[in-house]
Amino acid sequence: MRDHPDDGAAPNGAADGHDEAAAIAIRLDALLAERQMTLTELSDRVGVTIVNLSVLKNGRARAIRFSTLARLCRALDCQPGDLLSYHADQPAARPSS
Repeated sequence: MRDHPDDGAAPNGAADGHDEAAAIAIRLDALLAERQMTLTELSDRVGVTIVNLSVLKNGRARAIRFSTLARLCRALDCQPGDLLSYHADQPAARPSS
């Protein structure tokens, strides 16, 4: 018996072999530049390590907690949609490990 409905998706959310999460782009670098804020300053304001913010900024994050997203929005005076964008037709390229 399955724990989830069969939606035709392959493991890890890849329905057609593409990484669905790669279609989500993070605009943290642009927001930091617009606000003339450093990653260090943002780290101090939101209580997230510089390393973790760097992972998010560089598009290598696989998930983000809503509580972290809320703190980022408060510190950057923005909405979640200002930080995240979705490109269904052209998934963003992930940096190679």
